[in-house]
Amino acid sequence: MSYAFPIRVYWEDTDAGGIVFYANYLKFMERGRTEWLRSLGVEQRKLREETGGQFVVSETQLKYHRPSRLDDELLVTADLRQMGTASLIIGQQVLSKTEQERTGVPAPVLLCEGTIRIGWVDATTLRPARIPTQVSGTLERSGGSMTQPFKP
Repeated sequence: MSYAFPIRVYWEDTDAGGIVFYANYLKFMERGRTEWLRSLGVEQRKLREETGGQFVVSETQLKYHRPSRLDDELLVTADLRQMGTASLIIGQQVLSKTEQERTGVPAPVLLCEGTIRIGWVDATTLRPARIPTQVSGTLERSGGSMTQPFKP
């Protein structure tokens, strides 16, 4: 399995129907990507201070499979699919541990999946720039993903 970050669904994540509002899956994925990078030693605030650059989301593609509800336990995965000189494409999934337990299936149930392109930009001008070597080198050495889940 790719890197996996646990998230629980709270009231603020749900809509009037009691299910997770579709846009919140993007928030969950953002947290998963951030923690995946942090697990590799890439701290975005520190990186911005040291290099003057930052990652920004430039493209998303999502497919929704099943809903999630209040109090559900989720896992958000992150896996590097492609690395260019100025951007990364990251494959992500939101899986339900609660649905796995509810149905008795052997693995967490897929709720949402997609790809996110993040680009590296100069933080002042927001113009594309080359990803710093400390980031690209770290990603190359790690093989782009983590095999162990997040441990708080």
